[in-house]
Amino acid sequence: MYLQCRLVSVKIMEGRIQKWGNSLAIRIPRAFARQAGLAENCQVDISLDKDCLIIRPCGPATFDLAGMLSGITEQNRHGEVAPDASVGGEAW
Repeated sequence: MYLQCRLVSVKIMEGRIQKWGNSLAIRIPRAFARQAGLAENCQVDISLDKDCLIIRPCGPATFDLAGMLSGITEQNRHGEVAPDASVGGEAW
């Protein structure tokens, strides 16, 4: 009988934080981005857990009318707004 052992390794790669405008930036290796489901211009959630920076891709935005309407309260609801007189080429 032969037993096989598999080591599960965590890929570690060193990077360098660089200044980008008033912010800091780090390059993400292609293999890491592919495995994490990241692509150019995709939206991400960035959070901190103790001293760890966590970057996760956002799922597709879903909008639910009932959910959006449930956020309307008397405190954040405004009244009607009447248009002012025409100032340009408006039809009214």
